[in-house]
Amino acid sequence: EADLVLYDALAHPELLDLCKPGAEKVFVGKRAGKPSERQARINARLVDEAKAGRTVVRLKGGDPGVFGRMGEELAALAEGAIPAEIVPGITAASGAAAAMGMALTDRAHAQQLRFVTAQLCREGGAPDWASLARTDETLVFYMGLAKVEAICHGLREAGLPDDWSIMLISNASLADQQSLLGTLGDMPEKLAENPLPSPCLIVVGGVVRMAEVTRWQEEVAEQAGGALP
Repeated sequence: EADLVLYDALAHPELLDLCKPGAEKVFVGKRAGKPSERQARINARLVDEAKAGRTVVRLKGGDPGVFGRMGEELAALAEGAIPAEIVPGITAASGAAAAMGMALTDRAHAQQLRFVTAQLCREGGAPDWASLARTDETLVFYMGLAKVEAICHGLREAGLPDDWSIMLISNASLADQQSLLGTLGDMPEKLAENPLPSPCLIVVGGVVRMAEVTRWQEEVAEQAGGALP
């Protein structure tokens, strides 16, 4: 029903095929190191277009409330007295874990789950590595492909063992999904030898071993000419 769709870089192109004929589609995505629309301009356009009587969709990938600036945009709409409806999505961590056959929490391996933006891993903005270096927790780093070495180093320095499991998942749950398994000690070297495209999710914790078991079972089934039930 939208007259205008402001869509992000992570919104799947097939979603745009659902737009009504004649709908205006405007790319406002943000990608690291590339020119992008300023958030203030996006906020202003949402308000201005709605006040002009247009039905506007702000289209994102995943869950708009997880590192998606939904709060900022809702605040701008509220200030402009514009009513809004939120359509929830599946955040990348949940989609990636399901696609890999991996639980994010597990009674034996992870009683806690934490989502972290890897943007904090830049100089002067490091996370509290000591609080993240737990063996009873699953860590999921968003937007962290360029920060893998810093993440591995920070967690090892804070006390996690070199052989602690880590997995990188690129284009999670899509047809071109790729993954890379390793440890905090060897992942930077593995990634250098096997580069992955962005967007990429980073999962750290004991639950990663469950995905390793699932992958092994699938390989055994494939070699046997069958499939897992």
